[in-house]
Amino acid sequence: MFNTAVLVCLTLAAAALGQQIGNYTAESHPSLTVQQCSAWRELYSRSVTAETLSPQIRYHLQQKNIGSRVYLMQDQDNYQMFSLKNQEFTFDVDVSQLPCDGGKAKYSTNKAGALWDWILHSQCPHDIKFINGQVCRPSFSIFADIITYMLTASPNDTNAGTGQYGSCCDEMDIWEANSVSSAYTPHVCTSTGQTRCTGNDCGDGDNRYGGICDKDGCDFNSFRQGVKNFYGPGMTVNTNSKFTLVTQFITADGTANGALSEIRRFYVQNGQVIPNSFSTFTGLTSYNSVSDSYCNAQKTLFGDTNSFEQRGGLNKMGQALQTGMALVLSLWDDHAVNMLWLDSNYPTDADASKPGIARGTCSTSSGKPTDVESQNANAQVTYSNIKFGPLNSTFGH
Repeated sequence: MFNTAVLVCLTLAAAALGQQIGNYTAESHPSLTVQQCSAWRELYSRSVTAETLSPQIRYHLQQKNIGSRVYLMQDQDNYQMFSLKNQEFTFDVDVSQLPCDGGKAKYSTNKAGALWDWILHSQCPHDIKFINGQVCRPSFSIFADIITYMLTASPNDTNAGTGQYGSCCDEMDIWEANSVSSAYTPHVCTSTGQTRCTGNDCGDGDNRYGGICDKDGCDFNSFRQGVKNFYGPGMTVNTNSKFTLVTQFITADGTANGALSEIRRFYVQNGQVIPNSFSTFTGLTSYNSVSDSYCNAQKTLFGDTNSFEQRGGLNKMGQALQTGMALVLSLWDDHAVNMLWLDSNYPTDADASKPGIARGTCSTSSGKPTDVESQNANAQVTYSNIKFGPLNSTFGH
């Protein structure tokens, strides 16, 4: 989706060539336990990393954490890669401390660069510190002896800037949410693997739909689909307390080599399995998951550009998933459009009664990074109990 305020997100990413490790700041790897399940729903011990992840990761919205990311490592130097076709990915999450002005959490899988190449995704960001072996630097950089391209400082974000190049890749946003709204969204690119873009290929500004990547994605947000009492405090999925999130990647032939045909969502809370909500809009009422037919119908009804299908749709997403993607967790705020695409009316000047405009109950004046960071510095999200395995193996049903 569009960049915005603070987000809880799970992202999957794939490997690419990057920098050799430098000696400026040592990297510290926290531990996190991940469980792999069998088809019989039995968990078995698996050392996913040299230092396996601890039971949970908690993000606090403090200045030092804003926009920071945690990657799951296989060992000291390599990402743990997930090939999730005909598989499911499950984790527990607590977003009770993330209100409208409290940030957004992001749980994603992306094609990732090598260890020191930072995150890359379908927005083709221009503030990546390393792209294809080159260092982005502002004019005052201590790396003045390195021949590279310039990074112009952002006018409203001291931690960001814009360089000549962008870094693009397929992206699977398994979870973008706060306590008010949530969405899961595949994004695809016409390129294969991590790609450095320049000019029109980056899809910047008014050329948003002319680049190699689908920046909008094909999202499923229950509120945006007209179901306004499904997800939130005290609702069917009650965000006042922890719940389990299950994402299934269904293939056409039921094998790991088949074409990706559907991405399903379930929740589990207080021992109850909660299927994802169905849309209430005419032409979409048969859908409660992401498929090519859903994406086509949604884009048509909402009047959105169908850049997802134009760039390959679920088949392209499936190719990225089969190659393998890395797990990324983050909590962030949005200096572009204040995360209004997730939890408010967006675009803000559109008729909120029109299908697809209302995405949550947050005010259109909410989500400003200055407010998020000054008023809700203690906002937090907690991830735990991460599992993956064959379909229906990671949760009771």
